[in-house]
Amino acid sequence: MFMYGKHILGIRACTWVYFFLLVLSFITYLVGQLGLGGLEVSLLVLFFALMKGHLVGLYFMGLVRVKGFWHWPVSIWLIIPGVLISIAFYLAN
Repeated sequence: MFMYGKHILGIRACTWVYFFLLVLSFITYLVGQLGLGGLEVSLLVLFFALMKGHLVGLYFMGLVRVKGFWHWPVSIWLIIPGVLISIAFYLAN
């Protein structure tokens, strides 16, 4: 399911995830520096933040190795605020 413990091009999966997190963070930084705004950009940046939180939970909190129930607390912890923030962005627009 996930790539935990696998090597791609000789690099561990968690290192690839770390690089991906850096890329998403840099894109978010660029959005802020360029002064981009609007509902779509706000929701994209929120999506990046939720995806980064999910990847941190899976790969750096060790949840990728467990099955069943233990994936849900982090997912719910991210989904509920994400949905509420998305609704707030939508209503404010």
